[in-house]
Amino acid sequence: MSAHSHTRSHPKATGSVDIRLPWWALALPMLAFVALLLLIAGPAQAQATGSEPAVGQILERIQHSLSG
Repeated sequence: MSAHSHTRSHPKATGSVDIRLPWWALALPMLAFVALLLLIAGPAQAQATGSEPAVGQILERIQHSLSG
């Protein structure tokens, strides 16, 4: 008695690339981006100057452009 091997029902097209990323390949860069953004957006001790820091102004402009 011989065992039948499983074959694909539709063969892969020549020249096509099948890339599958693991979940962490997208999650880790997003987590790093969010962590750095939170560090920039909420400085705990960075009020040495009398005016608002440039990073705060940039974040306000981004927020304004996204909301409007």
